[in-house]
Amino acid sequence: MSKTILIIDDSASIRQSTQSALQDAGYHVIEAIDGQDGLKQLNGQKIHLIISAVNMPQMDGITFMQEAKKRPLYQFTPVIMLTTESNQNLPPHYSSTNAKAWLTKPFRPAQMVAAVTKLIMP
Repeated sequence: MSKTILIIDDSASIRQSTQSALQDAGYHVIEAIDGQDGLKQLNGQKIHLIISAVNMPQMDGITFMQEAKKRPLYQFTPVIMLTTESNQNLPPHYSSTNAKAWLTKPFRPAQMVAAVTKLIMP
């Protein structure tokens, strides 16, 4: 059975390219358009990894992570955050998110698959 990954990004092109790369690598992918939509996807199903953009309308990725971690089933689900800011320019409060990895947009799909594979084996 393939591992399930939730992708949360308001950019349809980012969701599409990430989904395509991850499906090609053997993962099952669920999509959400923002943090609020992402929380709706946390409906009791097993999600092995979450990939979330930081800046989104309705609910940003940092708030999403804080809310997701309050849910016992998703408390320890690893998260990869996507940002347009380089690691050197990340605001200090971002370090409190407990994200397992940060990727700067734009990223290569192979870079995403490598990060996912390190966190969860397919």
